This record gives sequence, structure tokens and C-alpha cells, in this order.
Amino acid sequence: MEKHYYTVGMAGHIDHGKTSLTKALTNVDTDRLKEEKERQISIELGFAPLELGDNLVASIIDVPGHERFIRQMIAGVAGIDLVILVVAADEGVMPQTKEHLDILSFLGIKKGIVAVTKIDKVDPDFVELVKEEVKEQLVGTVFADSPMILVDSLKGNGINELKQEIKGNLLETEERNANGAFRLPIDQVFTVKGQGTVVRGTVYEGTVIEGQSLLILPSRKETKARQLQVHHKAADRAVAGQRVAINLSNVTKEDLDRGDVLVDKEHFVVTNTIDISLSLVEKIKLAVKQRAPIKLHLGTSEVMGKIVFFDRNEVVGDEGEVLCQLRLNEEIVTKRGDRFILRRATPVETIGGGWVIDPNGQKYKFGQATANMLHKKKEGTPAQRIIDILKEKKYMSKKELFQQTSLKEEALTEIKASEPDVIEVLQGYTLHSEQTALINRAKDVLATYHDKYPMRMGMNKAELVSFLSHNVPKEWVGSVVDFASQTGELKKQEQFIALVQFEESFPANWSKRIESMLIDLNSDGLNAKSWEEYGQKAGLPKDVLEELKHYLRQKGKIYFLDDKIAISSSSFELALKKLYNNTENSFDLKQAKDSLDVSRKYLIPFVELLDHLGITKRQDQNRVWVRNTIE
Repeated sequence: MEKHYYTVGMAGHIDHGKTSLTKALTNVDTDRLKEEKERQISIELGFAPLELGDNLVASIIDVPGHERFIRQMIAGVAGIDLVILVVAADEGVMPQTKEHLDILSFLGIKKGIVAVTKIDKVDPDFVELVKEEVKEQLVGTVFADSPMILVDSLKGNGINELKQEIKGNLLETEERNANGAFRLPIDQVFTVKGQGTVVRGTVYEGTVIEGQSLLILPSRKETKARQLQVHHKAADRAVAGQRVAINLSNVTKEDLDRGDVLVDKEHFVVTNTIDISLSLVEKIKLAVKQRAPIKLHLGTSEVMGKIVFFDRNEVVGDEGEVLCQLRLNEEIVTKRGDRFILRRATPVETIGGGWVIDPNGQKYKFGQATANMLHKKKEGTPAQRIIDILKEKKYMSKKELFQQTSLKEEALTEIKASEPDVIEVLQGYTLHSEQTALINRAKDVLATYHDKYPMRMGMNKAELVSFLSHNVPKEWVGSVVDFASQTGELKKQEQFIALVQFEESFPANWSKRIESMLIDLNSDGLNAKSWEEYGQKAGLPKDVLEELKHYLRQKGKIYFLDDKIAISSSSFELALKKLYNNTENSFDLKQAKDSLDVSRKYLIPFVELLDHLGITKRQDQNRVWVRNTIE
């Protein structure tokens, strides 16, 4: 049977027994460092596997409780599915416990279990008082209605009961998406002798397979997953919810930092400006002022930046949801819906947290209009987000669309089926229906144009854009026309736009007369009459004759000796070959006249045409052949 993977975090005040409880559950001591064992406190994240039966596997993350290790704590709980809040019976809820509670709330953790540890440290009669005190302290938090288990980690009392409670909670918890794009925020980087660089982290989403090509963001370095280990055991794959160590190729330890993210597709945004929904703690030491410096914790990254408000100049505490923006000093990797924590650098405190509305934040004007825009962006359904962004961006590739909206491919498929406003067209591009309607209108315009001007390459792009821009901005129309040309919906030659199947040709109702005229033109050779005279003889209207002139010149079928007389290309080539064969390296006008046997009326324009085309070059009274142009 298929296994199901989850991540369980241990949170709580320092020295309340998180590491001992983890060992009692898993038989693994997560304090690995010499300093951790000497000081008997956790400094780095600790990890241990917990087999719960029924193909249910949890990774226990033991996060440091000391205030100085809050960064490690946030990095540890950012990807968990269930929290065990550890409270020592002999101390109760402490200040650090409360900060952990705030952080868990801001990170959107909804499932929790309270483990009251060290019950051997208090009298049995005192236990009920401890339970009541803990319940009172948890009112209004995500743990207010959580089950409470009394445990003695050293003697094992309550451990089986806690395991069953963990199992029951996880069976009701939706698994992380193992089918989408792979994402692993890195929380540890180290080198193994003989193996190279290894990173560790919790798989947020997707699946990684041994040998798979990966990308390191934000540096965009390319690498491969040479080997995988899940809880120190070799594995050929790791899925969302699992703790994994990956041996990477082509990178050194110095190329990586905690906070970097491993991905398998460029579906994730690298950004330094994010629009956010922010909630603040009830009591903060000082007001958070406009553009105040902040420290952002998102995933495993920790980045300094500033906060920008658009409808106020400061927040002073619990003011409900605030829609604002973070402008960061370094790039991070994020997507819509990611949870974060904000802390103040000085005085050090957690000031709030929330979720990312848009990872592609722009610079907006201060005012209520921006606040309203952010609210609309926050409330938008997946379909509406796609529609809004396509209206703004004209058209997008799937990769760009997933980056901009933070949606997965299956979401796009569902929206296409349910929303006729969003339509996918050629080569994986997605367009709003207004844009496809505009392309269809352009096709109708071009069909009419081709009927009227069949000898033209197509309609000038500027003319087409102007024609279609009655109620739509020209820039928008131009972008859609460009898109249609790039994807093969329309054809572009130079500055001309045409239907894909269109080829220039003589007008059907004049084609026989045109062909008769061209026979006459060709038979006259260099001794041609005026262009208008041929047209009159053939009975062609002036507008058709003018179109024919431009068409034949563009196709290289005629050459004009002056503004009135044209010769056919075959007559030109015949005369050129005759002149070339009857002269040496150079020739004068007399030699040319003798060779071609034409009057000066035709001779002078002909040799000047040769100069213009770069076939000959004039030197004094002679013309010199540019031989590399003559075959």
C-alpha cells in the first residue's frame, strides 16, 4: 500500500522536554552537536522518523526553544502539518511558549496537541491544577481546543496515548501535494567526505527522484540529485511531507545557504517585493512605522527589508488584517499563499505574520485606491486572478502564468473547463477571451484586405493596429497581434501582417489581361514602351496597374529604367549576360551600345541601373565589372 507522509513539529519553551519527548516517541536523540549535549539545549533543528502503522509515517522536528534560536524554530515549523506544544508541568506556560504560539498561529498551523511533560516533577494532586492553568493560557490560540496528554518521557508514561493522538490527527489531515512542481526550502547545508555537498529540508510540495535535474533558487544554479536519504536511509525518491537529505552535483557548500530553495521547474518566483496580508501580535513594544526595518522569516529564509503601508503610516498593535508590502534587501523564493513571520531587529520581538498575496509586487501609489486593489487581489478566486493578469499582461506562457498566479497546472485545467473566459491557444500560451476575439477580428479584417489587395504582402501592422483600436488601447492590440504572429495564428513578413494561408497573386478578374501585358513587356526587351502604355493596351484600370507595378517590383519581376519605362527581369538578365560576355574587365558606353544595339534612351538608364545594383562600378568614363556578382 502507498505510504502517507507528514511532518510533526515540537514547539515550546527551552528546557520543557521537547528533545526527551522526541526520543521517547522515536528512540532517536535529536541533539547531535557536542555543544547541544554539553549545554543540554537544542541549538539546531533535530529530526527523527516516527512510524505510526497503517502506512502512516511522520517526521518529527524538534525545534530549539531558546529565544536566541528563534530563526531555527521558525525554519522548523514553517513546513509542518501538526504541532505538539510541549509545556513542562513544573513551570507551565512561559513567555517563550507564548511567542511560539503567536508564530504557530501566523504560520497557519491549525492542528495541535498539548503535551504536558515532566509530570513526575509535581505531586499527583497538582496535575489537575496544572491542566487548568495551561487551558486558561491557551484560550484564544490555535491550541484552545486541542487534546492534552500528560507524559513522563523518561518512564514512558503517556507516550502510547500521545502516539495514538498523533495518528488520529494525521489521518484527518490532508496530505501535501506530491504531484505538482517540486519545492524544498533548504535548512541545512554540509559536506560529506567523498560524497560532496549535501542539503537537508522538508519537501513542501512535489516529488524528487534520484538523478533528477534541479535548480537552486535564487541563484539559478543547475544541479542534480545524485543520491537521496530519508532519515539516514537511502531512497530513490522523496515526496511532499518527507524529510530528505540530497547529495547534489556540480555545487559546493559555498554555493548554498539556508534559505535557498531547490525546485524542478521555474514555476516559482524569485522576488524582493511582495504584497502581503499582515496580522500583528496583540501587544508590541513600539508602533511599526511606515518603511520601518523588519526581518522576514519565510520558509527557511531570513531576510531584512522594510514594510510599506498604503492606507496608514503606522500600526500600533492588534488592528486586524493589514494589507501592505515588503521590500526586501535580498531576493527570496515564494508563491501566493506562503506563510511568513515578521520580527523587529531592535527591540527584538515578533511583531506579526501572515501570508503572501502576490509575490510579484510593484511600486504603488499611497492611497485608498491601492488598498482597494490589494483587497481585490487578496479575495480573487483562481479564475479571477488568471483573468485579471491576462487582461493586464495580454498573453502569457504557462510558466509565466504559474509564476504570476502561484497556481498549479491542474488548477488551470479546472478553470479552463469551468470558465469560458480563459482559453489556452497554441504553444502553451494562455489568453483571455477578449484577446482571442481580437485575433479573430484581425483575421476577418485581413481576409477583406486580401480580397481587395491580393498583390500586397499583407496589411501594414500599424494600419491593422489602428483599425482594431477603436475601443482598445493601441499598445494592447499591438501586443496581441505580435503574439498571434509568434504563435502562427497570423503571418508576419517585414512590417506586413497576413493570414497564414495567404499568398500574393494577380486579381482573379484581371489575371488574363495582366499575363497578356507581361508577354508584350517581355517581348520588347530593352526597347520597352512606357508602363502606362502597356496597361492601356491591356485594358487595366490605373489602380490595378499601380498595384501590379509595386507587386512586380517587390518580387523582382521588373526593373524600372526611369520613372516611366520598365523592363522584365528576363529581359534584364538577358541583356546583362550579353553585355558581360562581349566586354572585358571594363567597358565604356560605346562598347555597351555596340553589344546591346539599343539607343542612348535605353542604354544610359540600363548601365546606371547596373551601377545602382552594384553589378558595375563607374570609374571616369568606364564601368568596371564587380566580378563576384556575375556568374
